[in-house]
Amino acid sequence: MRYTTFGNRTGLRVSELALGTSNFGTKWATGADEPTSARIFTTFAEAGGTFIDTADTYQRGESETYLAKFLASDREHFTLASKFTFGTAGQTGVSKTGNSRKTMRHALDASLRRLGTDYLDMYWVHSPDFVTPLDEIVEALDDLVRVGKILHGGLSNFPAWQVAAAVTGQATPGRTPVIATQFEYSLAARDGERDLLPMTEGLGIGAAVYSPLGGGLLTGKYRNSPKASSAPSTRSSSVKTPLRKPPSSTNYSPSAGKSEPNPRSWPSLGYLSAAADPPQPSSPSSDHAAPTSLTPT
Repeated sequence: MRYTTFGNRTGLRVSELALGTSNFGTKWATGADEPTSARIFTTFAEAGGTFIDTADTYQRGESETYLAKFLASDREHFTLASKFTFGTAGQTGVSKTGNSRKTMRHALDASLRRLGTDYLDMYWVHSPDFVTPLDEIVEALDDLVRVGKILHGGLSNFPAWQVAAAVTGQATPGRTPVIATQFEYSLAARDGERDLLPMTEGLGIGAAVYSPLGGGLLTGKYRNSPKASSAPSTRSSSVKTPLRKPPSSTNYSPSAGKSEPNPRSWPSLGYLSAAADPPQPSSPSSDHAAPTSLTPT
């Protein structure tokens, strides 16, 4: 495992891979029970992973409850992040959802109780609520930093202009709660290349990108071909990748003047499969070549 600072605005060191725990629990239609979740957590920790990402809404709070047990023996070794906005089981009323200062304080206290800790290394605003002013969000995060309940704040699933406004607007000396942003990024969801990735590089903030397998699309499960029946049934990865610095634009921007198929559309599945599955040489002993999995090794 390799490690990096989470952006250039902090000395917080994290593993380059983070473990997302939305599937830790059985309160949703799908999820992993406690023994299975414990095995996943242990495998990640033994590989050197230190960055753990959860949310109060994951499995209606059960993800945080599981993590309290897994982290109890060595909490300080790990960088622990959680999120709020949507509420959790029994806590979804008008005063307990959204991003207001009131909701933030209530949600954090509840998360700390479930996680069995007195602080978070990172606290994400899970999503815009389209109501709470950005200044209120940043000031409330700063309040929590000052009282020691969180060390850093971040914005998840926010548009680039709002993240930039939050970071540049907190330039008052001694007020720097927002150090990172979080968004989906993979071959199937490259929207972040337009503005989010260049913004993180320009402002020197961290980026945690999630769903690297496109919700399972890139595993080969959903091919519109005879291979679909024989493709392995692999769940989408829970791994998230915190990036200190995104790749340069020459590495990830399409060439000028060339159009590329939209990887989000179903017709592009053939394009993705063709890129991943080179033609197989014919074999006199078999009528069908073995399917090639898109699952990373």
